[in-house]
Amino acid sequence: MANSILDMFASSPIRPMQDHMSKVHQAAKQLVPFFEAALAKDWQEAEKIKDEIRQLENDADDLKHGLRMQLPKGLFLPVARTDLLSLLSKQDKIANIARDISGLVFARKMEFPENIHSDLLGLVKRSIDASKQAFKAINELDELLATGFRGREADLVEELVSQLDVIENDTDELQRALLFKIFEQEEELPPVAVMFMYKVIRQVGDLADSAQSVGSRFEMTVAR
Repeated sequence: MANSILDMFASSPIRPMQDHMSKVHQAAKQLVPFFEAALAKDWQEAEKIKDEIRQLENDADDLKHGLRMQLPKGLFLPVARTDLLSLLSKQDKIANIARDISGLVFARKMEFPENIHSDLLGLVKRSIDASKQAFKAINELDELLATGFRGREADLVEELVSQLDVIENDTDELQRALLFKIFEQEEELPPVAVMFMYKVIRQVGDLADSAQSVGSRFEMTVAR
C-alpha cells in the first residue's frame, strides 16, 4: 500500500526536498572542523573547509532552483505548493548562514580569546545539532505521506520537532553566556574585533534559529 501511494507521487518534490536538506546540513556541519582550524590559526585548513562549505551551499542552491522549476502551479501535490516553497527557503537559509560565518571568520582571520574557545565550539556544535534534528524531521516526509500524516510517523515527527525546540533553547543560553564572557573582557580586546565576534556568535545562534524555523514550518505543513 505504501509503495503504491508513493508511486502516485513519483514526480513529486519530496525526495528532492530531502536531498536539498541533506546538502544544507552537510554545509552546516562543516562549521565544526572549520572553527577547530580557525581557533588553531590553521588558516590553510580553514580556507579549504570554507571553500567546501561554499561549494555545498552552491550545490544546495542548484537543488533549490531545480525544485522551484519542478513545482508548476498545476502540479498535483500531497501538500500545498506554497508550504513547500516556504519550507525550501527556510532550509536554504541554514546553508547561507554557514557560508557567511565561514567567509567572515576567514576573511578577517579572526582570533577569539582562548578562554572562550571551548564555549564557542560548544555553541557551534549545539547549533549543528539543531540542523541535524531538522534534517531528521524532513527525512520523515515520505513516510508521513505513505501513512497519510497519521499514526506512529506523525508522533515521531512531533517528537523530533519538540526536541528541536529544546536544542534551540540550549543554543540561546549558550549564546547569552558566551556574549557575556566577551563583554566581561571587552576593554582588553580591540573594539573592531569585539564587534565582529559578537556578529559571528549571533550568526551561529541564527543557524539554530533557522533550523528551528524549518521544524516549525514542517510541522505546520504536515498539519494542514
